Amino acid sequence: MKTVSLKIDDSIFIETEKLLSRINKSRNRYINEALEYYNRLQRRIILEKRLKSESALVKKDSLTMLKDFERIDYVD
Repeated sequence: MKTVSLKIDDSIFIETEKLLSRINKSRNRYINEALEYYNRLQRRIILEKRLKSESALVKKDSLTMLKDFERIDYVD
């Protein structure tokens, strides 16, 4: 396990301490869970951006192929 020193805004610290006293959870556990959640969120955002980018790359080709298939259907 790694040790990390953080500088936290006073307002965030005060709110966190209030929450921790109500949920009976250690500050360390709370921060670990928050970071784990935020990491999952960021991975999803990165994946979404990548999928949108890749989708945009093939969009024109996909539309061209669809038009080609439509012409084939009408020839028969």
